[in-house]
Amino acid sequence: MDKFRFLFFFLLITKTLFSQTGFYNVDSIREIKVYFNEPNWDHILDSLYVEGAENRTLCSVEIDGHLYDSVGIRYKGFSSVSTNRVKNPFNIKLDHVIDDQNHRGHNKLKLSNVIQDPSFLREVLSYEISRKYMPASEANYANLYINDTLWGVYTNVEAVNKDFLSKHFSSRENSFFKCNPESLDLNGENANLSMSPGTDSSDYYPYYDLKSDYGWSALYRLIDTLNNFPDSIENILNVDRTLWMHALNYSMVNLDSYIGYAQNYYLYKDDNGIFNPIIWDLNMSFASFRFTDASLFYNGFSIEEAKTLDPLTHYNSISVYPRPLLRNLFNNPQYRRMYLAHIRTIMEENFSNQSYYNRGFYFQALTNLSVLNDTNKFYSWNDFLDNLNSTVSDLIDYPGITELMNARDSFLVNYPGMQGAPTISAINYFPQNFALGDTVWITAEITSASNVLLASRFGIGELYNKSLMYDDGMHNDGGANDGTYGGLIINACNNIQYYIYAENDSAGMFSPQRAAYEYHSIQNQLNLGEIVVNEIMAKNESVVADQSGDYDDWIELYNPSASNVSTSGLFLSDDSTNLLKWPIPEKTIPSDDYLIIWADNDSDQEGLHANFKLSSAGENLFLSYDSLSILDTVSFSTQNPDMAFARIPNGTGPFIELTPSYNGNNDHAQTTTLNQVDFKCFPNPVKNILKVSYTSPFNGHLKLCDIGGKCLKKIDVLQDNNSLEINTEKLEPGIYFINLYNYSLSLTKKIIKL
Repeated sequence: MDKFRFLFFFLLITKTLFSQTGFYNVDSIREIKVYFNEPNWDHILDSLYVEGAENRTLCSVEIDGHLYDSVGIRYKGFSSVSTNRVKNPFNIKLDHVIDDQNHRGHNKLKLSNVIQDPSFLREVLSYEISRKYMPASEANYANLYINDTLWGVYTNVEAVNKDFLSKHFSSRENSFFKCNPESLDLNGENANLSMSPGTDSSDYYPYYDLKSDYGWSALYRLIDTLNNFPDSIENILNVDRTLWMHALNYSMVNLDSYIGYAQNYYLYKDDNGIFNPIIWDLNMSFASFRFTDASLFYNGFSIEEAKTLDPLTHYNSISVYPRPLLRNLFNNPQYRRMYLAHIRTIMEENFSNQSYYNRGFYFQALTNLSVLNDTNKFYSWNDFLDNLNSTVSDLIDYPGITELMNARDSFLVNYPGMQGAPTISAINYFPQNFALGDTVWITAEITSASNVLLASRFGIGELYNKSLMYDDGMHNDGGANDGTYGGLIINACNNIQYYIYAENDSAGMFSPQRAAYEYHSIQNQLNLGEIVVNEIMAKNESVVADQSGDYDDWIELYNPSASNVSTSGLFLSDDSTNLLKWPIPEKTIPSDDYLIIWADNDSDQEGLHANFKLSSAGENLFLSYDSLSILDTVSFSTQNPDMAFARIPNGTGPFIELTPSYNGNNDHAQTTTLNQVDFKCFPNPVKNILKVSYTSPFNGHLKLCDIGGKCLKKIDVLQDNNSLEINTEKLEPGIYFINLYNYSLSLTKKIIKL
């Protein structure tokens, strides 16, 4: 490479080096400073690593000028750590002691020491490619300082944790596993999802790391289905996403993964009960790891052999160590064609067009001076410059990335199953202006196909429904055998997401090519009455808690229509001058069903949490697309504790004060005219001691409030008692209110203080 050209390019990009604000933005090199109080901090970390219990020691961390105290730190990883090494990788937990301490929403940092990669490119470049096709970590670079001494350039990789799950799956508490064995067996099965360990879920403890509160029985069901009932695997596994993970690993020759040692991936069970694989640990991609493929090259392979590594070796050849997540899926011919279509997309979009080289060159320019100043790096600066294109020899040979991938692209483009795929074009739908519940037809011009599938859903997070498309003249497809295919979507929602897959005996093709992670979209706006605000609670003190145990305000949306409705494009606001205050995340509400939104300004919690709170003193609430498309408005005055403001009849009537019917039909709620409790306050007017009696067994609370609604005293009311006294001697003369309430009722009496 021309180093003068390299440096010139570097100068051009430094103008925008810190112009982006995202913590993992690839255009920025982060500055992370770690401060230890103990002079023997390295010995402490070494000892913790040898103990193997993942304990941490304390430090302070400054990230881009922001200082955080009481941070937990330990080493990260397995093969990349050595007690004899200066530059070790780090796992930094910002909220180790201080709850909720985070930097820009991130509470954990994972810093890799860039061992096994002279180019400094493999991890950041591989994650950037992977994120096009499936949920994968963000990654960039960081200069790490320890006690103000530059320790070196690290890759800064987003942790796959509960925050990651919330971002990509809109849930975080379901079954979640890191698939790495406690002790890696270099000649064994590891976390391969075979049934070799046994028939009891406890047999799998040494091979999979449970990251959730529960899930072992669910993991065993997945393993049992994969091995014994593979025809039913789509009922429990996201097969398409699994094929994408395999396609990325084989395209980029990333053998430190399931396709090699059967490790370095995660599994998360979404709200549909489907396990989703998550790709992880890409620092040895582009054939930096060549120790095994668990098949023909079970004893390792050369760079030349890596260039032509068979992406179907566990179908075409043998599995020396069982790999059921490969072999049992590849036994299905349609899955094979889909998998090869994914490889074709990866190669066309990143390697055949040399996009990967341009990105690699860019990252080299970005990190050039930082790598030059890194005195603890494992390879020379010239090795860093050369390894994008040329092999660097150290303890092993690290192939030049372009040297490897240009040859791999040539091999894969001619691989059986890559050529001869159908073409898909001229995609359309009608009617163009459809209503809820209509049948929507999808048409496309498709050549050379023997089988065409239409996959559709009504929102992110839902499962796709799959049906056939036809060219028979009977499915709104024009004439029979004219190359136009038609398929239908029944009982349409206002939001439709779909993709098309076509195949023949040779190959398959998706539209869009990144399906199912990307999809075609059709969106219509809802009409008045097709979604409504059905109930609000602006003073929730004891009725129902959110996922974090907080008694917060909430808003209930209701779908009164006969079809699914989507919240896509909708906003909630309590400010008439800013109707776009909170964009509602895309959710599908089935017919005659409800959606709860917590109005608590706690957006970091699981579930739906708006960025505003409701005022118990009264205000307006708006549901809209924009200022010209307001679907519903609710105006409410002062709200009583633990009482709701809801529609009667349910979904259509005016709002009145009711006992709450959280996530349910308001017609079954009770109004405040209940008289089951004989509630009296005397003497009234009162001078010193007010007596309160209630003749029916009652559990709840009593409040003394002034005329402005301010609570002056709160008392818990127990069922065993039927009266109590309140000292009013220190109250100013005037009007006050006694409120007796619980979940099912709220009764108020006016009193006069003399």
